Amino acid sequence: MITPWDDYPVHQTAMPVATPVSGDPNHYDRYFFNGFDPNGEFYFGVALGIYPNRGVIDGAFSVVRNGVQHSVFASGHLPLDRPSKIGPISVEVVQPLAQSRVRVDAAHLGVTADLTWNPRTAAIEEPSQVLMQGPRTVMDVTRLVQFGSWTGTIDVEGERIDVRDTSRGMKDRSWGIRPVGEPVPGLNALVGGGVFYLWSVLHFENRCTHAMLFEFPDGHRWYTSADSVPVLNAGDPLWGPDVRVRHAESAAYDIGFEPGTRRISRAQFTQTYHGSPSDELILEPILSFPLKGLGYLNPNWLHGYDRGEYAEGTDVWKVDELDPLDPTTFHVEQLVRARCGDEVGIGCLEQLVLGPHAPTGFTGYTDGAR
Repeated sequence: MITPWDDYPVHQTAMPVATPVSGDPNHYDRYFFNGFDPNGEFYFGVALGIYPNRGVIDGAFSVVRNGVQHSVFASGHLPLDRPSKIGPISVEVVQPLAQSRVRVDAAHLGVTADLTWNPRTAAIEEPSQVLMQGPRTVMDVTRLVQFGSWTGTIDVEGERIDVRDTSRGMKDRSWGIRPVGEPVPGLNALVGGGVFYLWSVLHFENRCTHAMLFEFPDGHRWYTSADSVPVLNAGDPLWGPDVRVRHAESAAYDIGFEPGTRRISRAQFTQTYHGSPSDELILEPILSFPLKGLGYLNPNWLHGYDRGEYAEGTDVWKVDELDPLDPTTFHVEQLVRARCGDEVGIGCLEQLVLGPHAPTGFTGYTDGAR
């Protein structure tokens, strides 16, 4: 069916833009942003996804301040003319790969925000994430990541957070196939019986570093992506073949967990580059941002579920009072201080350890570290 998008020369198949190239129910297209104050005053996140074969769009905004997390959720049926807005939550591409605007107009739910994102680096395309279960596709994902800063305001229950350009954050755009919504019959999203996932994204003065790792429960690494990306100078390209980036040949981690939890207490990443010294990145967690506040593993607001024509809601909790062995809290981002030699920076360490993982000593589905 024709929509206004078909007036643009962006077609990749002979079908209208509204028709996905794949009929897989898990086909999706998503925006994800995070943002944080370098001094740990606040941490926020935004997620907005569409699931065309399920006819669903959903979004969430969440902020942690003074140890309390406030979230707003919205979900509805997907219009033919694919929007980047659901209920009070919207993402506007002001300039592609250059500037975005996020708005949350949910005063009736206790949260409003008007935030502008600007890049510090070029956009980096990660290697494709492909995971199979026999002949069936579990994941086939393309993702770009870009480091940036924020300006604007967030109002939570009458209190204002001023977000200045000294803030830092990430833009994450991904699309393809991954487990979303109601499970597909006969498809086990936990290949091998578990998930081990790390995402380290760090801002330094003159560059940023990135590492993303997936492993099976036995420790076999099935995905690695790691880079060092220079901060933009005037006139530098934001995309394309002239983007300056060093791709790591390998990435290794050494992590420890808080006893009785699956939350990382210390971390070191070693990223090795051809013909240049390795990066030894030491990370110190400052605060936690549970991603259930954006719908990840949240039983009430899981992504891609059909909740009818329109639904919205909120969640509020004290982060330190969440049960650390409740699986819905295992997917978390931590604000971290980072050191690499004389460089000092700030960033995010995202982690999900669900099920056993031999290298880190977890043997059950939800056991805590010893």
